[in-house]
Order: sequence, then structure tokens, then C-alpha cells
Amino acid sequence: MGEVKVPADKYWGAQTERSRQNFKIGVGLETMPREIIKSFAYLKKACAIANNILQPQRMTDEKLKFIAQVSEEIIAGELADNFPLVVWQTGSGTQSNMNVNEVIANRANELAEKKLLHPNDDVNMSQSSNDTFPTAMYIAGVLEVKQKLIPAVDILIETFRRLEAENEGIIKTGRTHLQDAAPLTFSQEISGWRASLEADKETLSEAVNFMSKLAIGGTAVGTGLNAPANFDAEVTKALNDLTGENFSPSENKFHALTSKSEIVFAHGAVKALAADMMKIANDIRWLASGPRCGLGEIFIPENEPGSSIMPGKVNPTQCEQVTMVAVQVIANDVAVGMSASQGNFELNVFMPVCAYNFLQSVRLLSESIISFNNNCVAGIKANREKMKENLTRSLMLVTALNPVIGYENAAKVAKLAHKKNISLKEACLELNLLSAERFEEVFHPEKMV
Repeated sequence: MGEVKVPADKYWGAQTERSRQNFKIGVGLETMPREIIKSFAYLKKACAIANNILQPQRMTDEKLKFIAQVSEEIIAGELADNFPLVVWQTGSGTQSNMNVNEVIANRANELAEKKLLHPNDDVNMSQSSNDTFPTAMYIAGVLEVKQKLIPAVDILIETFRRLEAENEGIIKTGRTHLQDAAPLTFSQEISGWRASLEADKETLSEAVNFMSKLAIGGTAVGTGLNAPANFDAEVTKALNDLTGENFSPSENKFHALTSKSEIVFAHGAVKALAADMMKIANDIRWLASGPRCGLGEIFIPENEPGSSIMPGKVNPTQCEQVTMVAVQVIANDVAVGMSASQGNFELNVFMPVCAYNFLQSVRLLSESIISFNNNCVAGIKANREKMKENLTRSLMLVTALNPVIGYENAAKVAKLAHKKNISLKEACLELNLLSAERFEEVFHPEKMV
């Protein structure tokens, strides 16, 4: 293909440079996710360890030493500016695989002070882009969900648990269909938010396990061409030692190279969390609406001015960032699903965009939840007076009278009270359904929760 000039101050080689020149799409904005590069480094070190065990005459101790050393530098982020390629490249991720191979080889040769490693023959030994990219993609997904997203969810769960205890016994009106409903305690309402997150955490933990079965060892089309026997098992064993996870080889490499059903399933769990976060953030901003003309049942932290023209206005900005992130995650689910549907014959060629959207969802949601927790939820305070006022004005307290006067009569009481803007007790007396004394005997909102 002729000569190509490569920047002298970088470690990448000709294949990386050709891709950099040929795909100037989203440069600086949509480069291959850093999580993929880090996972590639784990993988290249693990592959070198496996090759050293299975074919030490080719992967010598010296070669292993330098591949491992440079891989650790990449994992630590020390060579971050050597991975310039964008997502919008070949659909197999071949150029990003070669980018990592070239950087490891050239940096290792610099450290060894000789031409020790070749990017294809040594760093890519027993591998193909077709099995390394889906493997790195799944490694990244598993690590990010387990090490970032689930811990973020745990933090918010614990904050809600604290708020439940702090608000025990506060009775407020419930709402269904955005209309007044039977009462509940504020701690019960909070417990619903907490339980939703606990269910999402359980779903995420289960779903991500399916991504722990890796394609490595399938090489080009799933047959394992040019890889030694048991290579996949040795690689996953080394990966588990390096990451502390529980990866295993995919039982069927033909499936692993072309199907991406596992990441679709896992992103579905991420989307479910985003949907619950949308609901929780909306609940909180509705409950905090006001300060005078809204529901006003809770106070949330006032973090910054809310308007450039209306003095004193403060907005629920943390709730808004959560809902925007949720919209992005839900939209990303379409991209992940469409990408996974494009597995033609022996290879999926939409993997970079699939990985990009999955990891963006996990990254955004993790950071969004932490911000929401620290800057909003942790500072929630109940407006007890407003809750009591709304509760006493709620017509749906009439539900407590159903066992005594029946559904039809209770409905008449509620409608009359609403029409004349009087209390339920007054409506009962006017309709001659209960005496004042009997009403006081049976009407106890605190027992309705």
C-alpha cells in the first residue's frame, strides 16, 4: 500500500495511521472508549501469558515481560494519547486492535532497546481482531457495570434507606394518575424508590454475567485457526487473575463472534435502571415543585440560580440531568439492539458503535447517579406542614368510610365535599350518613397506611 508517515512522538504504526487518515469522523469527540483500550491491555497481557505457557518457544519470557509491562502502562493510563482512532471505523474494530498491538510493540521495543516484538506476530499471537474486539468489549462492559454502575446504585440505595428512617411516621397523601389517592407514609414512598433500585441492581448483576463468556480463541471465523489448544481457557484464567472477575470461554465461538445477544440483554438491564431513575427524579422534582404554587411537600438543595431573568428562582437541576441521561440511555438501547442485529454470517461488523453506546450508557448513568445522590437526594427534607395540609384536604380519605357507609355513599360524600369546598365530615353530616361522634370513631387517616 506504499509508505505512510507516522508521528515520531507516538507509538502507533502504519495501520493506526491509515485509519486515522481515512476515518476523520467525530475526531476528538467519538474516539474508541478508554474502557475498551484498557480492556484490550488486560487481554493482550493475558494472551501473552497464555502463549508463554502453551508455546514458550514463540512467546519467550523476555517477550512476555515487555508485553506485560507496556500493558500495565496502558491500564494505568500512561499512554492515553496513543489511541486516536474513532468509533466510526471498520465494523470489526480491526484498526483499534492493531492500534493496541502497535503501541505495545513499539513501546516495548523502546524499553528493550532492540527490535524484540512485532505487532502481528507477537502481540497479536494466537488472536484475530474478530475475537479480540468482542472479548475486549465484553470485558469492558462487565468491569464498568460491576466496578462503577452497581456501586453508584448502592450509594443511592443507602441514602434512600437513611431517608426512610428519618421520615418514619410522616403521613402524606398518595397520588395515582396525578390525582389524589389514599394516604401513605413518606417513608413508604421512599421505600418504593429504594426497592426499585434494589431490583435493578439484581437484574444488572444477573444480566452482566452473560457477558462473562468470551469470544477469545475463536480467531478469524470461530474455528480457532492459528491458536493452540486450550488457549481460550488459559487466557480467561489469566484475565481472572488480573481483574478479579470470573470470565470463561464461550462454549461456541461461532456464536460468540457473530451474535451480540448478551450485550443487548445487559443493556436492557441498564435501560431498566435508567427508566427507574427517570421515575424517581420526576417524583422528586414534582414533590419539590413550588415554592408556593406547586406541591411543595419536600425541600431539595438549592445549588445554583435557576434563571437569568427571574431573580430568586431555583430549579431542580439535578433531577433534570438524571432525566436527560435517562433519555440518552433509552435512545442508546436502540443503537445497541440494531448493532447486534447485524451479525452477518461469521462476524458482527457493528461492534464499535455497539460498544460505544453500551459504555456511554454505563458511564453516564454511573456519574449521573452519584451527582444526583450527592447534590440532591442526600439533602432531601420533608415539608411536614405542607404534607399535613395536603393530607387533610385530600378527598380520597373518604376511602376509610367505605366499610361503614359503602362505596356509593362514600362517593356522594367526596363529590359534595368537592363541590361545596367543605370537609368530608361536614359532607357526611349534611347527607345524614353519619353523626359527628360516629365520624370521629371511624375516620382515622393514620390507620390507612
